Amino acid sequence: MKRLLTLLILMTWLPTAGFAIDSELAFQDPALQARYERLNAGLRCLVCQNQTIADSNASLAVDLRSQVKEMIIAGRTDKEILDYMVERYGNFVRFKPPVNNETIFLWAAPAVMVLGGLLIAVSIVRRRSSLAVDDEEQAPQGDA
Repeated sequence: MKRLLTLLILMTWLPTAGFAIDSELAFQDPALQARYERLNAGLRCLVCQNQTIADSNASLAVDLRSQVKEMIIAGRTDKEILDYMVERYGNFVRFKPPVNNETIFLWAAPAVMVLGGLLIAVSIVRRRSSLAVDDEEQAPQGDA
């Protein structure tokens, strides 16, 4: 029984080590490593689109992570790194793009869709409730 338990633990633990995207630290300095991770978490993988470059194993994400690392080593600020990425790939590369004239639809679309759905639901409920009343009024009265 002890062997079976050990085997099950190893089977569940070992595969997770192979799924790590960046298994080694990019920097020995904890402040630079935290900055590197924060920047990677804020940039979208352009191949996967719903993952950050920190979470993606696509070759473009690997390239973007190495570019971020090189720019940090070169002494660029976070703003300079983000500006470079936006200039090269557009606002889409930012996982949370800023609110401006180009991205206002992205930020407003969820609220517009929810409000539209609520308006449609209210109109359907009102229409059905008025139909039920009309049907009762027009129903033939029993033989009297």
